[in-house]
Amino acid sequence: MDWVQFIIFAGGVFGCFFWNRSESRADYRHMDCKLESFRAETSLMIKSIDSTLKAIQDEIKDFHHRLCKIEESKK
Repeated sequence: MDWVQFIIFAGGVFGCFFWNRSESRADYRHMDCKLESFRAETSLMIKSIDSTLKAIQDEIKDFHHRLCKIEESKK
């Protein structure tokens, strides 16, 4: 009877081990998918921020150029 209990216990432990392992792999795949979508969204946001900053820099340069022209015309 002791051998039967040991075999049932060992089967349960090994079963839980392999089930836990397969679940953790599924979790890794799910997290990997989430990280990839986060990277894509972040990349789009960075491109948007870069274009906004470029527009602001262009506007600052244009404003400075116009201000210099006004100061020259007053002299």
